Amino acid sequence: MNNYPFKRVLVTGGAGFIGSSFIEQLIHLNSKVEILNIDNVSYSVSNKTIKLLDKFSNHSHLKIDIANNESIKKIVREFNPELLINFAAESHVDNSIDSAFPFINTNIIGTFNLLESFRELSSESNRLFHHISTDEVYGDLNFNEDPFNELSQYKPSSPYSASKAASDMLVHSWGRTHKVPYLITNCSNNFGPRQFTEKLIPKIIINAMNQENIPVYGDGLNIRDWIFVDDHTKILLKLHMKKIVNDSINIGSKCEKSNLEIINAISEILKEKYSIILQYSFVEDRPGHDKRYAIDMSKAEKLLNTKIKNKFTSNIEKTVDWYIDNYDWWKN
Repeated sequence: MNNYPFKRVLVTGGAGFIGSSFIEQLIHLNSKVEILNIDNVSYSVSNKTIKLLDKFSNHSHLKIDIANNESIKKIVREFNPELLINFAAESHVDNSIDSAFPFINTNIIGTFNLLESFRELSSESNRLFHHISTDEVYGDLNFNEDPFNELSQYKPSSPYSASKAASDMLVHSWGRTHKVPYLITNCSNNFGPRQFTEKLIPKIIINAMNQENIPVYGDGLNIRDWIFVDDHTKILLKLHMKKIVNDSINIGSKCEKSNLEIINAISEILKEKYSIILQYSFVEDRPGHDKRYAIDMSKAEKLLNTKIKNKFTSNIEKTVDWYIDNYDWWKN
C-alpha cells in the first residue's frame, strides 16, 4: 500500500516488545517507508529481535538513550521524520517501586527531549508526534465500575504510571502551547511473542517450563484488559491512515481476565499440548496494586468504523507455542 501518510518514520524503543511489532506491521503495510529505530538496548531487549528487524533493508537501528538530549536533538534534526512514534519507556511496575529514577529519566525527561527536538523541525511537512501510553494512568476500577474512557480522570497508582501520566501531560501541553501535532494512545495490557520474561504471561510460561513455582500477588483476582500485541499495532497504523491528529484514544480488546484466569488458560495449553504441569502459590500483594483495568473502545471503533474483536483463546495459544519454540530468545 502506498497510501500510508508518512515516508520517514522515527521509532523510539523499536527493538522492544511493542515497538518491534509496530515496525514489522508497518513494513508489511508499506515496504518503502524509511524507518529509523532508536533504542538503547536495555536489559529487556533481545539481540535476536534486533537481528530480526535488521533483515529489512528500509530499517536501521541506532543505540541511543532518549534521555540523552544532545544525541536526540542531532538525530531528529538529521533524520527529519514526518512521524515520531515513542514506544521507549521503562514499564515494569515492580521495578518502579524498587527504584523510580529510571522511570523519571526515561519516561519524563526522555519524552521532553523528543518533544523539544520534534518541535524544532519545520512545520511545512506533514508531521505527527505519536506518544504510546498506558491505561494505568487512570488508576484502577472497582469490579462494578464502567471501563475507562478518554475523559476518565488520571489517578496513577505507581511510580511507573505516574511517570507515564506526566509524559502524557507534556505531550498535551506541547500540542497546545507549541502547536506540535500529536496523538496519544493509552493501551491496555499487551501480550504475545518476544515480550520480556519479567511480565506476567511470559513469566508464567517460562517458570512452568523450568518447573519453577509461579508467585501470584494477593488473591490473584486482579483484572486486566488484555490485547494481542499485533492487534494493538495494527490499530495504531489504522489511526495513522485516518490522519487522526491532536487527540487521545484508548485501545483495548474487551478482554477482561483475572490473573488466575490467565494462569488457568496457560496451564491448560501447557498440560494438553506439552505435558507440562504448572504450579503456583499466593504471595503478599505488592504496594498499591490496582484492582481492575478495563477500556471503553467506543471512540476508536467509531473513528475506525470497525468493531474490535477479541481472539484471546487462539492468541494465547500462539503465544505459548512461541515461547516453547523460542526458549533461548532471552538467553544471555
